[in-house]
Amino acid sequence: MERKPTEIRQEEIKKALLQIIDSEGLHNLSTRKLAEKVGVTEGALFRHFKSKRDMILSIIDGVEDVLMKSLQSVAMSDAPSSERLFKFLCVHVQYLIENKGITMLLFSEAAHSNDSELKSRMLNVLNTQKQLAKKIIQDGIAGGEWDSSLQVENVATLYMGIPISLNIELVLNPLGVNTENFCKRMMCLLERALRKAK
Repeated sequence: MERKPTEIRQEEIKKALLQIIDSEGLHNLSTRKLAEKVGVTEGALFRHFKSKRDMILSIIDGVEDVLMKSLQSVAMSDAPSSERLFKFLCVHVQYLIENKGITMLLFSEAAHSNDSELKSRMLNVLNTQKQLAKKIIQDGIAGGEWDSSLQVENVATLYMGIPISLNIELVLNPLGVNTENFCKRMMCLLERALRKAK
């Protein structure tokens, strides 16, 4: 068995965990199956992570480090608001597609565990996404790009529903989802909600 640095092995474990959840469902996740998929013993899993909880918290770390930093970079850029909102949406969609299973895992764990840290961190991720979406929308309104009578909170809530519909499509559509088409369809919906009445 090849010995790899802890950081590499941890990433392999997290990736395998998400693949099992995506292909077989959360209820079929076991340490035996996870160890087989990674090509290590069950004991080796726990040399890299103390517990399943540590694996999940590490996955949230990845969401915060990768997805949230990318979304923040887009939201804070100087590009026009419509361009930023489209890119923000596409970055979000692409991340979810590349990390299938992540939403099922994190929301299931947050909803069904009594782990206050997990719930708090997941809520923080959701609230941060919503605040970044609100910033883009507010900038577009302030710049005269979108209707000033809009309730920013409502449009941001509409935006937050998009990842949920994507996850439903990912779970129910075995043929996969056309990311570019999905982004364009959802952006058209958002633009209609945001556009000034003529």
